[in-house]
Amino acid sequence: MTQEQWTAVDAYVTELISPDDEALSAAVASSEAAGLPQIAVAPPQGKMLHLLAKMQGARQVLEIGTLGGYSTIWLARALPENGRLISLEYSEAHAEVARANLARAGLDKVAEVRVGAALDSLPKLAAEPGAGPFDLFFIDADKVNNPRYVEWALKLSRPGSVIIVDNAVRGGKMLDAADSDPAVVGTREMYELVGREPRLDATVVQTVGERGWDGFLLARVID
Repeated sequence: MTQEQWTAVDAYVTELISPDDEALSAAVASSEAAGLPQIAVAPPQGKMLHLLAKMQGARQVLEIGTLGGYSTIWLARALPENGRLISLEYSEAHAEVARANLARAGLDKVAEVRVGAALDSLPKLAAEPGAGPFDLFFIDADKVNNPRYVEWALKLSRPGSVIIVDNAVRGGKMLDAADSDPAVVGTREMYELVGREPRLDATVVQTVGERGWDGFLLARVID
């Protein structure tokens, strides 16, 4: 199959079972207009995040990597009335776009975007009274730090928490031990960490679609 076919299948699935509505379409359009990289999850993956959060019965969600808030909208919509989502974003410019998108979607009281390097924000979050444990984590930020993000997710989790890490396949590049791309090295280190971590039960699902060949890691914190 070709990239053209993968993209066409995504479009077909999106139209029939995971359509963007006005708020989601506006989030994509405003992100593009602001010059944000077009690397948000595709609509079928956004709907997958929504369903996983629903099936988990999540009340508290932590997202690492907000971008324009597209995935944040999908996740926040899955929360109950008293639910809470915190999203950590490195770029103030990206956070401004995301906050506007969340407000447009009527989710600015549910989802909070915090700006700063996630590895600086996470210790502060952990020190807050009542912070966590989070029921679901979605990690989609700089890949070089994915091992550290998974470690922090464990610290802020409970037995039964779900951890999702996006871009875990990267076109199979992690198979090349000579590839020194920091994102690839970080991905390999993440696999090694998860593989030896007795508190995690995990798998990886490969995906193809409008974002090419990639996939996500899905892990559950063991009871």
